[in-house]
Amino acid sequence: MTKYNTVTDKTVDELKKIVGEKYVIFKDNEKLEPYSHDEVPGREYAHMPEVVVRPRTKEEISAIVKLANREIIPITPRGAGSGLSGGAVPLYGGILLSADRMNTIIEVDRENLMIVVEPGVIANEINEHVKEFGLFYAGYPMSLETCFIGGNVAENAGGGKAVKYGVTSRYVLGLETVMPTGEIVEFGGKLVKDVTGYNMVQLMLGSEGTLGIFTKIILKLIPLPKAQVDLLCLFKSSEDAINTVPKIMTSAGITPTSIEYMDKDSVQAACEYLNENIPYQQAGAMLLITVDGGDKEQVERDYELVGELCIREGAIEVYVADNPTTSERIWKVRRNIAEAFSVFSKRQSGEDIVVPPAAIPQVVSEFKKLSEKFGVMIPCYGHAGDGNLHSRISPPPDWSDKKWKDSLPVILEELYKLTASLGGRISGEHGIGHKRKKYMRTVVSEEYMNVIKSIKKALDPNNIMNPGKIFDL
Repeated sequence: MTKYNTVTDKTVDELKKIVGEKYVIFKDNEKLEPYSHDEVPGREYAHMPEVVVRPRTKEEISAIVKLANREIIPITPRGAGSGLSGGAVPLYGGILLSADRMNTIIEVDRENLMIVVEPGVIANEINEHVKEFGLFYAGYPMSLETCFIGGNVAENAGGGKAVKYGVTSRYVLGLETVMPTGEIVEFGGKLVKDVTGYNMVQLMLGSEGTLGIFTKIILKLIPLPKAQVDLLCLFKSSEDAINTVPKIMTSAGITPTSIEYMDKDSVQAACEYLNENIPYQQAGAMLLITVDGGDKEQVERDYELVGELCIREGAIEVYVADNPTTSERIWKVRRNIAEAFSVFSKRQSGEDIVVPPAAIPQVVSEFKKLSEKFGVMIPCYGHAGDGNLHSRISPPPDWSDKKWKDSLPVILEELYKLTASLGGRISGEHGIGHKRKKYMRTVVSEEYMNVIKSIKKALDPNNIMNPGKIFDL
């Protein structure tokens, strides 16, 4: 374990010279506290930074990293703090580097269908910016209105459109990165194909801020679909809903933009939180299915085929949302499930498992058995079309803090072993951070761990860049 030095007044004076006094927060717990946690419920994974610094340029970031290296002070990169793994939490104190001031859209390259942005740009702003050109960025996650693109790249975030369009990694073509020793390096560029050496762009994607800090990101854009329709399909049971998912693509021969699964507990929590009256009472589960394309008539034919298949597979009702207002109404329910559970229960563990898509029905069935075995709620929702399910493990109200703290590791161990037995992994898009790192060996080999540790040691010899995330050295 690296022995880190504390941040001194002298260190802070140097940071102020680099970025300006107004962009350094030190010895002010009230202002430091928001940087001590992300969106993981509770305080178990929180830790206060010693100092927060808000740079504006790559040169400033390089100077900060070189200072941290010289003084052996840990440095934690942070986007919007909307993560769900403790990845942007300064586990060892030190310097927290916020990207919030690096929020410029540098260029829209219409000829190459690309956009160049800084890491602090909010994901939704990218699509708002390029919509007038008939383009869009398809790799954004569900929390598109709050998350920063730099954090999305660091986590290789997924989202509701991943079934058809894929996740963040499909769209990142170039990265300007400040390495853990302070050098500024460009990986990739405005190139659709590039095998000039190692694929460093893909290595940096999903590295959770442990291998460098992004200062410029080149993203691929695609033409904005001309038509889109959402179907809200109500099923009597979770089994009926989830068993329909693989049949949509195999039997109907259609690749929907999204296939989102929500069990009754998830829909009920979100509806109550939003004061919404979607008729969840008669349904055991729902599928939210999006179909889009460049031709309105084709989209109509596709959604009719999907709707008919759902009815044949046991759907009670299929609601069609073919305008922005109605679509937003039902998607808002899906997007607010996690927030709803956070409000209703302070004791919970948000999970993010991923399995081969065909294994999703078995996962849902086995999670129900785990719920009954341990006497807890394990509501499920998420991106069923690409095998990524979220769950919120919640205990009964009468459980003590001690019982919850003692029981949760046992529940997670079984849940992760089950996931591994189906060929899955413990995170599909939220990342490992320090919330899940002790369970890494449940799903990957010791040899795999040795490989990624050797990469970390080679690029970050002093182990200052977001230490304590993914694994311990």
